Amino acid sequence: MPEISPANHPDPSILRWDKTFFGHPLGLSTCFFTEMWERFSYYGMRALLILFMTASVSKGGLGFPTSKAGAIYGMFTAVAYLMSLPGGWIADRILGQRRTVLYGGLLIAAGNFLMVAPRLSTFYTGLVLITFGTGLLKPNISTMVGNLYSADDVRRDGGFSIFYMGINVGAFASPLICGYLGENINWHYGFLAAALGMLLGLTQYVLGGKYLGKAGLTSCGTEADRALFFKVMAGSVALVAVGAGLSLAGVIDVTAEGLSNVFGTGLLVVVVVFFGWLLTSKEYTSIERRRFWVILVLFIAAALFWSAFEQAGSTLNLFAERNTNLHAWDFPLWGQFRASYYQSFNSLFMIGGMAVFFSWLWIRLGKHEPSSTAKFSVGLLFVGLGFAILIPVANSTNVSPLWLTLTYLLHTIGELCLSPVGLSAMTKLAPARAVGLIMGVWFLATSVGNFIGGRLASMYESFPLPMLFGLVAGFCFLLALVLVLMIRPMRGLSEGVN
Repeated sequence: MPEISPANHPDPSILRWDKTFFGHPLGLSTCFFTEMWERFSYYGMRALLILFMTASVSKGGLGFPTSKAGAIYGMFTAVAYLMSLPGGWIADRILGQRRTVLYGGLLIAAGNFLMVAPRLSTFYTGLVLITFGTGLLKPNISTMVGNLYSADDVRRDGGFSIFYMGINVGAFASPLICGYLGENINWHYGFLAAALGMLLGLTQYVLGGKYLGKAGLTSCGTEADRALFFKVMAGSVALVAVGAGLSLAGVIDVTAEGLSNVFGTGLLVVVVVFFGWLLTSKEYTSIERRRFWVILVLFIAAALFWSAFEQAGSTLNLFAERNTNLHAWDFPLWGQFRASYYQSFNSLFMIGGMAVFFSWLWIRLGKHEPSSTAKFSVGLLFVGLGFAILIPVANSTNVSPLWLTLTYLLHTIGELCLSPVGLSAMTKLAPARAVGLIMGVWFLATSVGNFIGGRLASMYESFPLPMLFGLVAGFCFLLALVLVLMIRPMRGLSEGVN
């Protein structure tokens, strides 16, 4: 391990906290707990979302058909990550990461509080605010983790793996707490728990800011940038107001599936135009543009991975509710086992030692550590296997919960080979002046994947499940093979970045 000193560290002011949080800068603890509570809020709300929308009105739900609920679910989760692009730009050019994360958390909390009210207008408006807030917070808290390490610090990938474990602590607890309150007592109590979780995260973030040194404080915007920012914010407020008005009139409710199709087309245009600009812009050097090609390949792989993995909240959630024996694991402590609880399994495996194991593994391999491309290939292989094993029981009812348990185990292995590695790769491949923007690109892949996953969920009742699961698995296997063949060319384009 190279010696860490003021000469080779991007922010010498944080060195006094070094090796105090699992051998990492103490600032990692602030990012760890902030992201933990933000993910508690997001995954707690997400665990309930499609179940709440498809539950009958007599049971306190919205009574939406699966096709409509899947379309809304896909749009919401996709937009939440799509907003990472302007969120990264705002942090790079206007506010800096530190303040952008704070404002994002406030919007998330406000959105969840609106969803506590039992009205369709507040439901839609709350979803809009959560998407804005997630876009501001999500890419920038990850960027701040990268700022805690020098470029050649071998602890970097390990730090992101520990940070990722914080995500999973929140994601483990939230379906159990929010799911229990929502499914057993009242849906809106589950949303309330999600809002309170985000407030706890914001409190911790403000109090722990002293451990971050100068990370995320820089803002370098021009007057024109700031003027544009305030125009965008004014437009956003107007959009929220229009959304509330349309939902009151019932327009969004009626046209949800049509809006989803329009949104999907727009999302494709955004991806093509953005990467077209990124790969041809004279603002970047030839080396930086070659690295952008690597980012594009990893983007495509990540989008397909998330289209499979993120069906946990949609297709797999419905499979748990409708096809799985929910009484097999009834226990006096929690009563009937609920469908939303299964979404804690992925995080349970993480907390049980898998995240720490992979963090140790990458360091242990040293010079023999696989490249990011190779790790992505393994990730796609395992997420495909998670769907492949469900094919034999896809048409069954009262399925043993062990099938879904194995699916989540395989998905967890795949996630650890791709997600924290992708976060780290973006911070290494991105030019220093555009790291927030490139982190937004990473979450744009999650946006595309979430949208595709939501559309697949909308076909749950109209498409044979064995074929649906088989197609997902097949595409994952195919792209995994393609990535294996691209390992060497990708290494050359990366210009020395693993």
